[in-house]
Amino acid sequence: MCSIIGYYGKEIAAPIIVKALKRMEYRGYDSVGVATKSENQIYVKKGIGKVAEVNESLKLSNLPGNIGIGHTRWATHGKVTDENAHPHSSNSGKITIVHNGVIENFTELKENLQKNGFTFKSETDTEVIVNLIQQNLSKYSDVKKSILKTVSQLKGHFAFVVMFDDGTLVAARFHEPLIIGIGKNSYFISSDVLGFIENTDDAIYLDNGNIMIIDSSDLKIFSFDGTKLKKPITKVAKEFADVNKGDYAHFTLKEISEQPDTILKAGEDTLEALENMVDFIKHAKNVYFTGSGTSFNAALLAKNLMSKYAKVKVEPLISSEILSIPESIEPNSILIVLSQSGESADVLEAVNIAKQQTAKILSIVNSSLSSLVQESSLVIRMGCGPEIGVAATKSFTAELAIIYKITEKLCEGCMGIDFNKISEAISKVLTNHSKIQAIAKELKQVSDIYVIGRGVHYPIAMEAALKLKELTYIHAEGIAGGELKHGPLALMDSNVYVIIINPDDSTYTDTITNAHEIKSRGAKIIGVSNKNNEIYDHWIQIPKIDEPMYPIIEIIPIQLLAYYSAIEKDTDPDYPRNLAKSVTVK
Repeated sequence: MCSIIGYYGKEIAAPIIVKALKRMEYRGYDSVGVATKSENQIYVKKGIGKVAEVNESLKLSNLPGNIGIGHTRWATHGKVTDENAHPHSSNSGKITIVHNGVIENFTELKENLQKNGFTFKSETDTEVIVNLIQQNLSKYSDVKKSILKTVSQLKGHFAFVVMFDDGTLVAARFHEPLIIGIGKNSYFISSDVLGFIENTDDAIYLDNGNIMIIDSSDLKIFSFDGTKLKKPITKVAKEFADVNKGDYAHFTLKEISEQPDTILKAGEDTLEALENMVDFIKHAKNVYFTGSGTSFNAALLAKNLMSKYAKVKVEPLISSEILSIPESIEPNSILIVLSQSGESADVLEAVNIAKQQTAKILSIVNSSLSSLVQESSLVIRMGCGPEIGVAATKSFTAELAIIYKITEKLCEGCMGIDFNKISEAISKVLTNHSKIQAIAKELKQVSDIYVIGRGVHYPIAMEAALKLKELTYIHAEGIAGGELKHGPLALMDSNVYVIIINPDDSTYTDTITNAHEIKSRGAKIIGVSNKNNEIYDHWIQIPKIDEPMYPIIEIIPIQLLAYYSAIEKDTDPDYPRNLAKSVTVK
């Protein structure tokens, strides 16, 4: 949810940390801070805003010293204020921390610390950890013992990096990602490989219940019970180094534009796993798909496609709802988990519940070294490269492409899917932005948008509404066409815009009927179709293609519409307010 970076080496730390934070800013961008150690003194600067803004005003890069930590925040405990920004220092000022996650018992811990004379400057649970470390260090006079005692007192999920005024760096991981980059005479501790990939592709992935200590002697890793561990060094895929925007104004537009290629690559480097997943589905008593947000919309389409074409019953489940109804997972089933990051907290909790029900975990994921991958029996990689824009675009169509490939194998080629044709159709949509830009200008003052779809187009309507909400902050709602008369029609008036997803297929006539019902109430209609109709106030044309292939194409123009509407409203499409890319807290 937030980004962590630590550096221990021979270079000046602050510029390295600031650059790393800029690369990871998609994980959190409410506030930013850096702390460095120089001559047994810790220096801290932090403030509200994005990395570039805070660095410009506070000169974060100018902090002295060869050891440091940094953080960008996505607020959980406490408002977005300078005081709540990380890093946080202990009462003594000799220990400083950056932290991701949520400490569930922080209120109890804080009250106990206050009884022992500790004071607090922020509303965060993070400040509790650093003062707890100070308390334990004064008792044990040993860094390792004080950290082991501290983690034993914490309830919840966390990853943190602590810097002591003697230059020692300590990290701990429990259900939040934390990775060590191994450079030449240097170490990086990061929540994301993007934090160090420019400097090294050698990494150690900490497991749950690991702590790491770096001091003048060496790097050491221990389990939470104090046992010393040996961890292998892993080579990180070089594709993660390519996170620049190139000639594009925003990462979101770049990633939308990459989709003709990414749908072709989806799952291609894990073809054996794809074949095995098909086999698992064929022989499973119960098949569940789960995901959050965009990934759940992909799960909805998986249900539709697999039941329609492969005659396979699939139940899609919102990951966070599995936590409320664990009985929804039947024993000895398979759970197919969709996740771009592989680190979403509610997804991982759902996996844990499914495992307790003896379900087999199969995953479709973009980050091949994520926590989800470690929990899975079988993994298909999306292979779409790093997605920096917070609103999912290319990862959604990569998920769909893999779902199509699985369904096509299940039904032994009955859909006749040709991914080269899909790629060409997406490219054609991407050649003409002007019509979509013109519509985006009209949407600038709109307060409500509804998106109508039937059958396989309903999940796309849901995803379209999600993209519009995320990027434009306009209220948007996806509606199944057949449900229009059962409530939503009451909302239709001259202030409303309705997007009709309506290619010329078996759903066309019924959806046109919906359009007439809406138009008679005064609403304006945007038709997304290969075929124009006089009922449309605006027509966004998509290429004609075989019926099963439309869903993966028709989302592209709406991604563009959401992007250009965000530009018209002067919002940042890469970093929507209140959202973060990897939701690692419940």
